[in-house]
Amino acid sequence: MIAHQLLKTQELSLQIGGRTLVRDLDWTVQAGECWSIIGRNGAGKSTLLRTVAGLRGAHEGAVQLDGRTLDDWPLEELARKRAYLAQSRTDAFAYSAIDTVLSARHPYHANRYWEGSDDHQAALQALAAMEVDHLAARDVRTLSGGERQRVAIAALLAQDTPLLLLDEPANALDLAHQVSVMGLLARLCRRERKTVVMIGHDLNLAHGISTHALLLRGDGGWLAGPVAQVMQPALLGDYLGHPIEMIEHGGRRIFIPREDYHEPLDA
Repeated sequence: MIAHQLLKTQELSLQIGGRTLVRDLDWTVQAGECWSIIGRNGAGKSTLLRTVAGLRGAHEGAVQLDGRTLDDWPLEELARKRAYLAQSRTDAFAYSAIDTVLSARHPYHANRYWEGSDDHQAALQALAAMEVDHLAARDVRTLSGGERQRVAIAALLAQDTPLLLLDEPANALDLAHQVSVMGLLARLCRRERKTVVMIGHDLNLAHGISTHALLLRGDGGWLAGPVAQVMQPALLGDYLGHPIEMIEHGGRRIFIPREDYHEPLDA
């Protein structure tokens, strides 16, 4: 199968407050790949994701989507090409869950003002995939944090784009839904050739579903490649600022932080 280059950055540099977070990032994401962006707090993960989503500008360099720089994409076309899940959100108005998901269908309306039956079907399917279809009529402001997060992911799915950009998709989810959401994202990559780029702090979830990883050090340094090459304990410890150990169990690699403290013995 011929690889399709979906996302590319060229000598991309990101700065905040005079501090360089990412320097000269040359990064290529192919269709069907699942990438995890890994780094300590403040390393520039969310800044990078917002930049490749077209929501903020770069200090230097360029971002290309399907061979076109982001500035060359009309906003409606861009919204049909990539979907973005923010790390947090504020619900100021009393929208129902179904209306929140339906809002993600606006890029497909063209000259139509109201949603059609195809939009409603896509929204209901997305809510069902996130196991929140029974909450369709609920005011999103009355939902728990985990329920609201699943509605947000449902909106991302309903947008039906080839590129999904997710900032901490497991945020506020219980263990069962963390596993089910990550499994869904993995299936979208491997069965439907969707491309996923996500941020997360759980190394085990990232390793379990990702094909590739991008490590950010926060001082401009970065490392990108297949998980087997990049998600090595020594490299992870270097980029995360804490020693990481890896154990093999049941055919899986499990990453754990090394404990550098010792509890005092009882006298």
